[in-house]
Amino acid sequence: MPQSSKGEHTKSIKGKIRKRGEGVKKVILGRTGLSVSACGLGCGGFSRIGIEQGGVKHAGEIVRRAYGLGIDFFDTATAYGTQEAVSEGLRGIPRHSFVLSTKFPLFEGDSGDDWRSGCEKRFFETLDESLRMLETDYIDIYHLHGVTPEDYPDARDILVPLMLKARDAGKIRFLGITERFVFDTSHEMLQAAIPENLFDVVMVGYSMLNPSAAKTVLPMAKERNTGVLNMFAVRRALADEAFLKTNIERILEQGQGGASLKAEPDVLDFLKDAAADTMEAAYRFCAHTRGIDVVLTGTGSAAHLEENVRSMGKAPLPEKMLKALDELFGAVDCINGQ
Repeated sequence: MPQSSKGEHTKSIKGKIRKRGEGVKKVILGRTGLSVSACGLGCGGFSRIGIEQGGVKHAGEIVRRAYGLGIDFFDTATAYGTQEAVSEGLRGIPRHSFVLSTKFPLFEGDSGDDWRSGCEKRFFETLDESLRMLETDYIDIYHLHGVTPEDYPDARDILVPLMLKARDAGKIRFLGITERFVFDTSHEMLQAAIPENLFDVVMVGYSMLNPSAAKTVLPMAKERNTGVLNMFAVRRALADEAFLKTNIERILEQGQGGASLKAEPDVLDFLKDAAADTMEAAYRFCAHTRGIDVVLTGTGSAAHLEENVRSMGKAPLPEKMLKALDELFGAVDCINGQ
């Protein structure tokens, strides 16, 4: 379990705690009963909290700044390579004051090898390594990472019993599962997993451009009091006009766009009447969607992190804008915005 360090590092940490932000909304994460910030720090994605550009110390500062802003939910994974940075940033902070979420990868890297071979040994070795890297005795939420619809039945039958064994041993508190939204944009895996009620928390891809989870995953989760984490709230398509155009072209090819949708750079300009930019609008859209508990934001910049936290603290988008977005993208389930 993270312990208070000596010297200047501890002094600076205590200063952050005293000045900690209090404006971040708190929610109860489904049946876990955990009280967590509605804005969580995602330590994966393209940014990986800046670890590739600035190293562990820099990434740890992003984690520490997030905590200072009032964020107490931190999501990482074995595959991200950021667990060490998370522990760096949280060192010296009382363990009970934050929630750790990490993940077991079915596949090691991009290997196509059969993950089932030697799985039990690898599962517990991976979990123990996560505990070591995160400097903790327990992980609050341990997920199966990026499970495809094809792999779900075996993941359920082989890995869930191992997760339960780890829970009984006190190494994890709650079971989670994340979809591989890059390929499973219509949430096929989660639509199979949630009704079986084996997982306390799920992670789903959801955004202005593909809000399909609101019709499928979120009602299922609400009925079972399953906690919901939101990833992909903002991806490249909402930050890059050329990539937005490519995504819209894909939507139109699939016949899923609204009648007025056109692959033009200014298609979302109407949002600027109520938001500073498209990314702010995207975070507000997700943060105020009923059924989503925690919206994850990822960045390698403290300034950008502060902007994102401010965005999620703002009011919902005006109803007329929500109706316009629904007309344009309400039927979309074919893209991830990556």
